[in-house]
Amino acid sequence: MRPGYSKVAVVEDDPPVLADICAAIELADDMELVASATNFATGKKLVADGGFDVLVCDLGLPDGDGTNLIRMASKRQNEIDIMVLTMFADHQKVLNAIRAGARGYLLKDQPLENCVNAIREIRAGGSPISPIIARLVLKQLQPASAPVEQLTEALSNRELETLNLLSRGFSYSESAEIMDISAHTVATYVKHIYRKLEVNSRAEAVFEASSRGILGA
Repeated sequence: MRPGYSKVAVVEDDPPVLADICAAIELADDMELVASATNFATGKKLVADGGFDVLVCDLGLPDGDGTNLIRMASKRQNEIDIMVLTMFADHQKVLNAIRAGARGYLLKDQPLENCVNAIREIRAGGSPISPIIARLVLKQLQPASAPVEQLTEALSNRELETLNLLSRGFSYSESAEIMDISAHTVATYVKHIYRKLEVNSRAEAVFEASSRGILGA
């Protein structure tokens, strides 16, 4: 294998996301996609088979926790680089993944082409991490007595219901069906949530709401 060349394996249960990541990797001239898996069971075999330098791993797999795959991969090959790519910004999931051996943590609410540059960064010794995750980790280092900011304008019950559904991974249309409202109304609630929490993405909204005690951890 030539210097600077990376063999990459991907574990991701969302077919469109997996297809986009794999396509981006295959277009890169300094890396090769050597394996992919769509669930924990096939991911476990992928880890056991080895043959990769970088593992890009989702956490919310349908049949298991991706953190356990990260731990398995880290124990099997200490020299590999592991990067999380997930929708979860929950502080405990972040810390568990880092403790298990992840060296990078990206959220899916950013352009997936960033994943290729993140692979290059992690192979160069860096730790690519989404800004909101960096903020989360820094907040964990603050004194326990640090005051929690209060909202200047409280979320309504419907906005809280919307945020709870989005934090569990439901789409706008799925949330609308559950709440028996239109997707347009859900989008309006989301705009209000973003404004009140002073954020710009779902991951940031979930993190801010969790850190302020609006959502359960």
